[in-house]
Amino acid sequence: MQMIIRNARLRNGEILDIAIKDGKIVAMVPEIAYHAEREIDAKGMLTTAPFVDPHIHLDKVNILDSVRPNVSGTLKEAIEIIWERKKQYTVDEIVARASDVVEKAIMNGTLFMRTHVDVDTIGGLKPLEGILALREKYKDVITLQVVAFPQEGILKNPGCADLMRRAMEMGADIVGGMPANEATPDDSREHVRTVFELAQAFDADVDMHVDETDDPFYRTLEMVADETLRVGWQGRVTAGHTCALASYDDHYANYVMDKVKKAEMHMITNPLTNLMLQGRLDKQPIRRGITRVKELLDRGVNVSFGQDCVRDTFYPFGSADMLQAAFVTAHAAQLSLPHERERVFSMCTEDAAKVMRLGSYGLTVGAPANIVITEAKTIEEAIALQPIRRYVVKDGEVLWARKIEGIRQF
Repeated sequence: MQMIIRNARLRNGEILDIAIKDGKIVAMVPEIAYHAEREIDAKGMLTTAPFVDPHIHLDKVNILDSVRPNVSGTLKEAIEIIWERKKQYTVDEIVARASDVVEKAIMNGTLFMRTHVDVDTIGGLKPLEGILALREKYKDVITLQVVAFPQEGILKNPGCADLMRRAMEMGADIVGGMPANEATPDDSREHVRTVFELAQAFDADVDMHVDETDDPFYRTLEMVADETLRVGWQGRVTAGHTCALASYDDHYANYVMDKVKKAEMHMITNPLTNLMLQGRLDKQPIRRGITRVKELLDRGVNVSFGQDCVRDTFYPFGSADMLQAAFVTAHAAQLSLPHERERVFSMCTEDAAKVMRLGSYGLTVGAPANIVITEAKTIEEAIALQPIRRYVVKDGEVLWARKIEGIRQF
């Protein structure tokens, strides 16, 4: 036997021994009598599948100290500040900056991430080259899905469409979009059509930044839902941010959310960044940029959240810890009841795995032995305190063990 984890406390409070062979979980029972090559005593600590971050921008992380301050604190200025910095990117410095965040994420129990990467005529394909090199560097320890992301628009940034195609040819996994960042609603519709045409050409999923604004004038979420249904891409489309949805009147919001449900779309809210960026020009009451999380969940829509940013022009903080993101999400979306606290934990585990379409994810017999042991007894304690991750196991091998000093294998 490769490994046995003893006295592992599951989310439901049950304490089991977990046997691992050939990188897979082969037994989960109250007591295992035999021994293994390596044994870990979880000592009744919370034992779960790894965390999943379905929305981050690894090409931009850790640039905060090399750019001017975002004086207005707005999304618009954050994007503008990056223009000059992006021209200076090199593959090596992207890998160095992003490696810091990836390694923090691993030590915090995240073994799956989806990263958006800027594709535009400012930085060209250099950001993608850097992230593809990063993916290769960590291919044995973390799964990185790469989204080709046209943050500057497609029609508004002539030449971007060709770069997006080249990005997919180079190895990007998913077609991104930002349809609200176009000059007119008609251009936004064309942006959406272009994204889906590229996705069909490469048989790829779609993950767009949608209506990242509090302004109810922006209504590209409906466009994305309509196109998803038109081309039959149900279950393969994710909409991130969707801040404007919270500003719609209830009648229109319900109409759009029904379409989102019918299109089987995944939705991602990013409270860490959007609480900081949105409503900057408001007086009281200040809009906070959090989409209609509860109403989407009540409809059965799959909702998750991401770290989004780490020390960049959009967000000056960030620890690459999905438990910290869970803590903020619980407050921002007012998810405090017992079943809601359970849902918050699921949003950065099982529900995020659905966004990334991780078919073999989970703490179950037959699944890959990807396991996190957190120094807590319950998920409420884990979310509240964000305690250390005592062990992080990948395919039955210890990647990270926190004792007096950290022991790591990456």
